[in-house]
Amino acid sequence: MSSGNIKRAKDDRCVVRVVHLDRVDRAREEAIPDHDLDRLALTYKVLGDPTRLKIVMALCGGEMCVCDLSAFLGLSESAVSHQLRRLKDLALVKIRRDGQVLYYALDDDHVTSLLNIGLEHVCE
Repeated sequence: MSSGNIKRAKDDRCVVRVVHLDRVDRAREEAIPDHDLDRLALTYKVLGDPTRLKIVMALCGGEMCVCDLSAFLGLSESAVSHQLRRLKDLALVKIRRDGQVLYYALDDDHVTSLLNIGLEHVCE
């Protein structure tokens, strides 16, 4: 068969248009509710900011106060507090009070897993 007779897909589209209903049905059955999807997208969006990601990565090593994070990042305590508030709102970090000092830590092991999987993927 000559190369002139072969139909080629352009722009990664199918040459033959066919809808595989079994695959569409499976995807619909496995789809998560829109509310959960929106929250997941927001989580990735928040982690997509380099400053917030640096904060979360720093907290992988253990809890830190705003002063510690400010010194690490070279940012004002006010700027760090603002970023921590966003992370706390999405339950990515939690707070522990010790007298007058507030310590921030990752909320749970799921946050660490999220970071490790993402880092593993980009380092492949």
